[in-house]
Amino acid sequence: MRIILASASPQRRELLQGLGLSFEVMPSSVDESACAEKDPAVRASVLARLKAEDVHALHPDACVIGCDTLVVSADGTLLEKPVDAADAERMLRLQSGNISTVHSALCVIGSDGIQDGISSSHVRFKKLSEEDVVWWISTGQWKDRSGAFQIDGRGQLMIEKIEGDWTGVVGLPVYLLGELMKKAGVRIDVVLL
Repeated sequence: MRIILASASPQRRELLQGLGLSFEVMPSSVDESACAEKDPAVRASVLARLKAEDVHALHPDACVIGCDTLVVSADGTLLEKPVDAADAERMLRLQSGNISTVHSALCVIGSDGIQDGISSSHVRFKKLSEEDVVWWISTGQWKDRSGAFQIDGRGQLMIEKIEGDWTGVVGLPVYLLGELMKKAGVRIDVVLL
């Protein structure tokens, strides 16, 4: 069975490649801003399903993996993808010295139907200096990232501790993916390269 990742995220692609799976990348055309759901965990789940269904409608013979990751600051503010550098700075300052919650939702559509799940983790940021914030903004790695940060690469320099699934914070909770794929009728041992 063909496997399609309904995401353009290079981090998700790398995690999936790390499993040795043969897959295609076809980002969905879902407009995330049109989703009216406000609860962050539910919103991530709804968006993951919408993305998987969007791509599956075009490729009904394939197993489609839809993903969405949302970050919630310690004060409960939903931190989606920043619109610009000033918005990214605001998000970093909210998270500085605090613990954010990261919800990574998956939806897998396979021969045995649709399977949904979510992985939630807690990320403790170090107290960021003005120099830290300026440096991170200068990397450009805040772009297209919920919460204006990433846990892989240089982003790790801002993180004191993580409780939960590191791959979930990256954006593709690998253990959860394996469980959902099995339930959706996709045998990973058969699709390995």
